[in-house]
Amino acid sequence: MAVIRRFLIATALLATAPAVAQVPDNTPQYPSNPMPIAVLQGLDKITARIYTFEAPVDQTIGFGTLKVTVRTCRKRPPEYPPESAAYLEIVEERPEQEPLERFHGWMFASSPGLNPLEHPVYDVWLIDCRTRSDGASGGKP
Repeated sequence: MAVIRRFLIATALLATAPAVAQVPDNTPQYPSNPMPIAVLQGLDKITARIYTFEAPVDQTIGFGTLKVTVRTCRKRPPEYPPESAAYLEIVEERPEQEPLERFHGWMFASSPGLNPLEHPVYDVWLIDCRTRSDGASGGKP
């Protein structure tokens, strides 16, 4: 009987609760501009070295046993709060083993811990998105 009573109370509360919040029309929507180059940093946890490298969109680059492909890199215009975001696909390729997908998803420069690569040897995170190369290649392992 107590279970039915709780159910009826919960149903009544849900029926009187406001509808799911809608985003007001006046909420600013931040535009982003696609950029052709992602600037990434990688950490080799064995040697404790950090490498900065550029990854052109839709080209695969190597970082240790990882193959990193940036599918898109977007950056907000200067008049908005700063943010860069990139969609990455990271596959680990070891000799005589099948490739293993280690990561696919969005990474954000302002929040590297929000959606990180989880790997025992390497960390990779987004630094920025750029329109042209500045030669940032801190040497890749």
